Amino acid sequence: MRDNMENGDEGESVSAQRKPRKGIYILPNMVTLAALFGGFYAIVMAMNGRFDLAATGVFCAMVLDGLDGRVARMTNTQSAFGEQMDSLSDMVSFGAAPALIAYEWALKGLGRWGWIAAFVYCACAALRLARFNVNTAVVDKRFFQGLPSPAAAAMVTGFIWIMTELDYNGAAVAWPMLVICLYAGLTMVTNVPFYSFKDVQMKKSVPFAAIVSVALGIAVVNIHPPTVLFGLFVVYGLSGYVLYGVRKAKGQPTSMISTSTQEPDERGLHQE
Repeated sequence: MRDNMENGDEGESVSAQRKPRKGIYILPNMVTLAALFGGFYAIVMAMNGRFDLAATGVFCAMVLDGLDGRVARMTNTQSAFGEQMDSLSDMVSFGAAPALIAYEWALKGLGRWGWIAAFVYCACAALRLARFNVNTAVVDKRFFQGLPSPAAAAMVTGFIWIMTELDYNGAAVAWPMLVICLYAGLTMVTNVPFYSFKDVQMKKSVPFAAIVSVALGIAVVNIHPPTVLFGLFVVYGLSGYVLYGVRKAKGQPTSMISTSTQEPDERGLHQE
């Protein structure tokens, strides 16, 4: 009996030492997978010549990409796996998809210049996401360092969407498409600050006029979604340079990297 008791105690101690199985939070990762599907859907639609649906797929991925992080924070289900999954989804939806859509729609007719422009955009998106991941702890949360990849994707696919709605052939606007790809891509890897809206508190009460403004904004977007959305993201894509100029003129730091250099890993990152 004593042996059985000892064996039982030993079994309990071994089971107590076993680490709990690691799992994956289903809810935020389902949203991330849905965003990934939006990017994949956009590529497939571009291959089939449905560029309006391809642009819609990227914009749907943008909405879902903005939700997965909020869902994770609201349900307290943040994880390192979710962060990596989100980055990979962003690379497909906002890196590869816009580049391939732009190439299939217009840039293919420019030969070497076309695929170079598409690759520059895709490569800059990858560099932007990698830099964002490693600089998360040292960047001022109120600003993005460079144009965020969803906004860059919105500029590229928004132009395609509006031109498709206006019945323009991609070949007729191939060079403007090239310029937009290069501008969006290179702006992603600059140190130009872009307002992140992360300091907006959604849980705080707001004046009644704010709700009315939101309703008016939704109404304006519905007048002609391609034109309004493309216009909004063009303004946002230019706003960083305006903010850079204003801060430079006032003698304020133009880099969004924290000014603390106490940590060795942060040295050399603080360039204005």
